[in-house]
Amino acid sequence: MEIVHTPVLLEETIQYLGPRSAGELMVDATLGEGGHSYAFLSRFPGLRIIGIDADGEIQGIARERLKEFGDRIHFYTGWSQEFFADLPRDIKRPDTILIDLGVSLYHYEKSRRGFSFRKDEVLDMRIDPSRGVPAAQILARSSEKDLADLIYKYGEERYSRRIARSITEARSHSAVTSSAALAEIVKRAVPSGYRRGAVHPATKTFQALRIAANGELSRLPDLLEAALGSLETGGRLGVISFHSLEDRIVKNYFREKNKDCTCPPEAPICRCEGHRIIAILTRKAVSPGKEEMKNNPPSRSAKLRVVEKVLDEDGQ
Repeated sequence: MEIVHTPVLLEETIQYLGPRSAGELMVDATLGEGGHSYAFLSRFPGLRIIGIDADGEIQGIARERLKEFGDRIHFYTGWSQEFFADLPRDIKRPDTILIDLGVSLYHYEKSRRGFSFRKDEVLDMRIDPSRGVPAAQILARSSEKDLADLIYKYGEERYSRRIARSITEARSHSAVTSSAALAEIVKRAVPSGYRRGAVHPATKTFQALRIAANGELSRLPDLLEAALGSLETGGRLGVISFHSLEDRIVKNYFREKNKDCTCPPEAPICRCEGHRIIAILTRKAVSPGKEEMKNNPPSRSAKLRVVEKVLDEDGQ
């Protein structure tokens, strides 16, 4: 069993989400290769964890890695928001939930699904290959305008129109179905100075396609709502994000749940009878230190936000 992914912000996550009492239940909502769960189970002998992942292949690696913990770890294969929205009645409400929104290094290095522009693989990019639309089909079916909008919106790519034009020109001759082919198209489309930058010119385009193929941003609000709804009062929810689009959604969601009043600003009198649902424990997102960024470069953009649930939505 080869482990290729290093969990980010591990010590900070343990500091905020470690058990506060005996017999707690934690949900690792994005299990991956099980790095965070392995550390929590090793350090806290009384903790139990449910590990969730939409990718059965990577979950198989986690099952092997975590088997030493026996019945302290249970597994669910599927999307986390579906698990939380329909929490089985025989499972107690979790005391802690960790959501790591990053894509595991395993998917780039081992999945063979075209996540990396450094490999020549079929352009799929789906975490769950049984659901969603492969990246190659998105490229084939989208108009030039829709492609440009997608690359700009999800990748924040300033050369999105040039890249979209080059993709549509290329696909008029043959379908763009491999990661290496797409990377070369993007490279040719952007200015020469952009190609020589510290970041590969295809990085943002690949990010945009991956987000679209998995519905990452569209499913995030539902995931946050379902997770917070299932969390035990007094429990903690931690979210690790890796780019500004994700972090903005998480930050704004927590900000809204931290308000006593949800009436529009122009309302002269509060009529919503609202209640603050959470307490924000990280007023500023927690970022990795210099040592972690040096030893684990993918951690550079990681941000951890943690809240504690103080009330259910129904005011109980």
